[in-house]
Amino acid sequence: MQWMLNLMLVVQLLSALAMIGLVLIQHGKGADMGASFGSGASGSLFGATGSANFLSRSTAVCAALFFCCTLALAHFSNDRSQPAPGSTVLERATAPTAPASAASAPAQIPSGAGAIPAPAAPAPATQSPAASGAAIPTK
Repeated sequence: MQWMLNLMLVVQLLSALAMIGLVLIQHGKGADMGASFGSGASGSLFGATGSANFLSRSTAVCAALFFCCTLALAHFSNDRSQPAPGSTVLERATAPTAPASAASAPAQIPSGAGAIPAPAAPAPATQSPAASGAAIPTK
């Protein structure tokens, strides 16, 4: 099944790149306007009218292939596990998970006198010069 998903992904990427290339080589509706004033913009590889049909149909085929691959990838990537009979979506979302085994439980927080060092004695408070009434030197 994995090879099918990989194949779909490759086809999707190739069709996206082909579609980008086809859109970039098409000329806009205003490109023929310059041909009426003597510009050489109307000359194309497929003739005067053949390029519009070929390129637009090729772009449509690439777009359809791209969208089909996108829908197929979305369908196959969805987890389709069977729900319990009679359960609702809300019950499945809030269902408790299996309890963890004692071997995989995290280590306990150490307790006791030796685990955490006692805090140091607080330093004696000193008064600031402004609080003691001393003059603050100024320049």
